[in-house]
Amino acid sequence: MNKDQVKGAAKNTVGKVQRATGKLVGSRKQEVAGVVKQVEGKAQQRLGDVKEAVKSARTKSRR
Repeated sequence: MNKDQVKGAAKNTVGKVQRATGKLVGSRKQEVAGVVKQVEGKAQQRLGDVKEAVKSARTKSRR
């Protein structure tokens, strides 16, 4: 697991909380901000996944 995967997961979680909080208090702005943060987090996680796949492929090709 690399830092992009960890940071992405954290950002996704924060976005979920922000979205739920916005919904709870009736703030459409907070809901949207939460969704945006979730999308950013998922994208960062995927970037980390790609980095791990490349790292794994390099390791396998060196054998």
